[in-house]
Amino acid sequence: MDEALKDKLLSWADRYNHPRYFTDDPICFPKRFASQLNAAQAELGFEGQGWRPDLRDVEIAALFSAHLAWGRRASIVKDCCKLFDEMAWRPYDYVMAGDWRDEDASVHRTVKWSEIAGICSRLKDFYSTETSLQTLTPEEFRVRIMGQKNDPKAANKKIHLMRRWMVRDDGKVDLGLWKDIPKTSLVIPLDVHVYEMASKLGLTSRKSKDIITARQITDVFRELFPDDPCLGDFALFGYGVSNK
Repeated sequence: MDEALKDKLLSWADRYNHPRYFTDDPICFPKRFASQLNAAQAELGFEGQGWRPDLRDVEIAALFSAHLAWGRRASIVKDCCKLFDEMAWRPYDYVMAGDWRDEDASVHRTVKWSEIAGICSRLKDFYSTETSLQTLTPEEFRVRIMGQKNDPKAANKKIHLMRRWMVRDDGKVDLGLWKDIPKTSLVIPLDVHVYEMASKLGLTSRKSKDIITARQITDVFRELFPDDPCLGDFALFGYGVSNK
């Protein structure tokens, strides 16, 4: 990597890893629960006397916000609001109650309420015996929670996005609530836009948008940020903003 590109990536990562760029981003939903884990209920603005969110509420909010995170930001945020309204802003209680909205109508783009109900069913089974989703590898998460077939080449963008949110702990954008997963193990969430930005910057020459490519891009940033390679995700975001 030449020094000019290295300096740009370092600059973008530093600049765009900041909350001001993510006020209308789907991360605002798990962040809303996370920021109030220890607050009095009267200050929350949620309905229900005496209720407070816990880690499972944050996990479920992060899961579904990441699952809907494709398309225009405004649409993602609007449809996340629709989903959490359905949950009465109590994700864990909604999941464990078992009375899920289950129909073919769309929640967001091609994601249907029936798909959300299926995920809720698997979450209910999981939380009946386990306390946190952080015990799952991305591959286990794909099969046990998302209900998808095992695919060793899948980029699993939404799962890795959720993991970035829950693990990174610099106190700026991400939440840092999962303490048992090292930041060094994270993989940059790879979608079409991230791939195109990385490709234009020469960070990958691969054509497949798979986990191998995601890891290759992550490894490039591992050279710049050895303790926190997913900080590079903000550099790619910065490149996109700077080159609209």
